[in-house]
Amino acid sequence: MSVYRRSFLAAIPALALMSKARAEDAPSHDVRLTPRTLGNPKAPVTVNEWFSLTCTHCAHFEMTVFQEVKTKLIDTGKVFYVYHDFPLDQIALLGAMVARSLPVERYVPFVNSMLSTQDRWAFARDIDPKKQIQQMAALAGISADQFRKIDGDDALRQALVAQQDADQAKYNIGGTPFFMFNDKPYNQELLTFEAFESEVRKAGG
Repeated sequence: MSVYRRSFLAAIPALALMSKARAEDAPSHDVRLTPRTLGNPKAPVTVNEWFSLTCTHCAHFEMTVFQEVKTKLIDTGKVFYVYHDFPLDQIALLGAMVARSLPVERYVPFVNSMLSTQDRWAFARDIDPKKQIQQMAALAGISADQFRKIDGDDALRQALVAQQDADQAKYNIGGTPFFMFNDKPYNQELLTFEAFESEVRKAGG
């Protein structure tokens, strides 16, 4: 496991105890569990990213690399981008639940906003991360009552954890962010747009 990435392993026991609800209790047609994407599905390169809202490396990628990726690769039709929630702790899991409860088209803006302000809502001193998430959810249009229902939705919580477990087993994900360029996994840190673009070229873009 690369030392630059925060391990998800410590979070698993806590997540397992959160609820006895079965993941399959979430309806298979639940729109909240459908893919969240950006760009043209016919783009020559599909990039999948597994991320956690409380991962500092994910936040760094968002703030220093991703916006250029979006402008130069996604918006130009070279890359189709697919998001995968991979929460490293219960706070990140709640954030993912809120993001997926928003209308599909508002998922990406909310996730990007949370990552770009992560230092304020997740790690600032003397703050309650859960209350901070609720405030951000309110700005996105989620009422206090809706937030309570999302927080209490164990079927959604377990569905996301089950998907995380399945992805980790299938792709041997050791931490976040984790990428796949078409079918090629990439488990090193991408610190610059040039490094990201290089992997896109190798994948055929």
